[in-house]
Amino acid sequence: MGLIYLDSCLVIYAFENHPRWGEVARAALAREAPERFAISPLVMLECLVAPMRSGNLVLQRHYEQGFRQFEILPMPETVYAQAAQLRARWGLKTPDALHLSTAVNHGCTALWTADDRLQRAAQGLAINVLPA
Repeated sequence: MGLIYLDSCLVIYAFENHPRWGEVARAALAREAPERFAISPLVMLECLVAPMRSGNLVLQRHYEQGFRQFEILPMPETVYAQAAQLRARWGLKTPDALHLSTAVNHGCTALWTADDRLQRAAQGLAINVLPA
């Protein structure tokens, strides 16, 4: 069983108890062993923007503590080179290309997301775990 890379949106929905997707995201995460999940520094950045912008230190600390449950995958130069190729070929936005490239570079078996745009470029790796 390999690692499952989590897109930022799922982490945000789960941690912030999103009114529509919070429970669904947490239920999806509960179906797998916690040690199977991985994130990147990019996920951490994207999750921390809103609490830092609003000055919500409680939520910021909640994220910082919660990140410890996941494996943190580094993003070496090869991740960025592959992300550039993904952007050029599939027209992905930079963060999406970096998420996909990180998952591929680390041999993740899946990239869980709520973004259907990643599915075509990911060629089966990206899975939208939220119902339509």
